[in-house]
Amino acid sequence: MEKIDLKRELREYYAPKRNPTVVDVPELAFLMVDGHGDPNTSAEYRDAVSAIFSVSYAARFALKRAGVIDYGVMPLEGLWWVPDMATFSTADKSEWDWTMMILQPSEVTEAVLAEAKVSAAAKRSLPALDRLRLERFAEGAAAQVLHVGPYSAEGPTITALHDFIGEQGRELAGKHHEIYLGDPARSAPERLKTIIRQPMR
Repeated sequence: MEKIDLKRELREYYAPKRNPTVVDVPELAFLMVDGHGDPNTSAEYRDAVSAIFSVSYAARFALKRAGVIDYGVMPLEGLWWVPDMATFSTADKSEWDWTMMILQPSEVTEAVLAEAKVSAAAKRSLPALDRLRLERFAEGAAAQVLHVGPYSAEGPTITALHDFIGEQGRELAGKHHEIYLGDPARSAPERLKTIIRQPMR
C-alpha cells in the first residue's frame, strides 16, 4: 500500500516562512462546507467543522482498509469574505461568509465520499453532513505568511501581507484564506501557527 505525505509533497504551500512570499497555488481537491457568521459563536460553524473532520478521517480510514493508500488528514482551512471585501475586518466577524475545507488526495472520489459520510454518520450526529461537497479549487497567484500567535492577534500580520502585495505591484483579489496548522484545544494561544494567504492580481 502506498503511503503519501501531502504536506511534504505540497511543502511550498503548507510550510511557509515568517516573511511574506509569493506562491502560485495549483488546482487541488477539497472537501468543503459553506456557512455564515462569527466562528467563535456560531453553532453552524461548529457543526461544519465537526462534519468535515469526521468525514475526512472516515475517507482516510476507508482507503487504508481497502489497501489503496495511507496518508495523514490535512489541516483545516478557511476562506473568509464579506460582500464588499473593502469592508472586511477581523474586528467584526458576525457578517463573515465562509467556506471551511480540507485538502483531499485524488483517491477520494465521490464514491469514497459517499461511503465516508455513511460511516461518519453512524458514529455521531452530524447536522452539517448534507452540506459537504467535494470540489476542485484553483487559487492561483497569492501571497502568504506564517502567523504565530492567537487568532485575535492576526490583524498586524494581515496588514503586513497586504502591504507586501502592494509592494509587488499587485492588488488583492479573491477571498481571505487561512490554514490552521495548530489545534486551539491542545496548544497555548501564543503558540498557534496559522498560514495567512491572500490571492492577488
